[in-house]
Amino acid sequence: MSFFDTIKPLIYKIEPETTHNIVESIFKLTRRCPLFFNPLISKNFITNEKIKQTLWGLEFKNPVGVAAGFDKNATMIPAWAVMGFGWGEIGAVTPKAQEGNEKPRSWRWPEFEAIQNAYGFNNDGVETIKNRLKKIYPFVLPIGANIGKNKDTPEENAIEDYKILVEKLKDVVDFFVINISSPNTPGLRDLLNAEFISKLFNELKKLTNKPILIKLSPDMEDEDIRNLANLSVMYGADGIVVTNTTTNYDLINTPIKRGGISGKPLAKRSYEVLRIVASEVFGKVPIVSVGGIDSAKEAYKRIKAGASLLQVYSGIIYKGPGLIREINEGITRFLEEDGFTHITQAIGADIPKKLELKENNAS
Repeated sequence: MSFFDTIKPLIYKIEPETTHNIVESIFKLTRRCPLFFNPLISKNFITNEKIKQTLWGLEFKNPVGVAAGFDKNATMIPAWAVMGFGWGEIGAVTPKAQEGNEKPRSWRWPEFEAIQNAYGFNNDGVETIKNRLKKIYPFVLPIGANIGKNKDTPEENAIEDYKILVEKLKDVVDFFVINISSPNTPGLRDLLNAEFISKLFNELKKLTNKPILIKLSPDMEDEDIRNLANLSVMYGADGIVVTNTTTNYDLINTPIKRGGISGKPLAKRSYEVLRIVASEVFGKVPIVSVGGIDSAKEAYKRIKAGASLLQVYSGIIYKGPGLIREINEGITRFLEEDGFTHITQAIGADIPKKLELKENNAS
């Protein structure tokens, strides 16, 4: 039994948001206490030539990133490497600071290894976050910004919010992830339509040449996912992130009918959506898989299904801070077992279209 397993019952007695705030306070000290944190970087940060990639002109030392929602306000970036992450995503950031939804707004479901959250884009606002990023950018690891509209911004004015965010952050982050799939801002998912996405990318591409990705919901119908993936790429998306949290409350029989569910119960649907998206756009843009990744086996499964990059959050809460090291070590081991010399050879290896293409070329 690991030390984390020993203290986990004590951690779970503390309300989830309070626990997160405690962790944030500790990790804020990373740059001030190198003698304590540097050994953890040496232990947890795994990289070698087999798992390094260059995407969008950025070097990813390993494929596992911090999922949005963990470092909402860009206060813990120096600690990403302490946990073993090769890159990360801050936010969601909104133009104006906002408190988010009423508390309590986060719940653990240990019996399901799930997290349910209804935060509602609580963050310090773009100006404050921009000033924090200025102090560390450029950083040794790629930094993405997950961006969303303010709760009180009408849908018809949503594009203006995204334009503000890109304009303010374009010089202090490496890429953007458009968040119109969170279930915690009223009306946000209504923007997941062709007309809005077309206008959005048209406007944002005028402001920056940094990569702009879009994050999809797991709760759409499969055919809608196919269409939206293709339309997003057609209109200029540089990558697709799948998936956000789900509002399928039946997965954990929760009596709380608000917020989104992440963790192990989301894994099956997240994988399904990844396969759907990969069947449409694999090879056109990189795909990022997030949702229920809690082991090296699950991570490698996502890679072979078409994911170039992975994100983890809920898995750490149940498996502990050594999870990212275990995933990266496991990916490296699986590559060797399958006879691959580099991760790019494994990405999409299980996609039928790719296999058919190889057979056709061979004949």
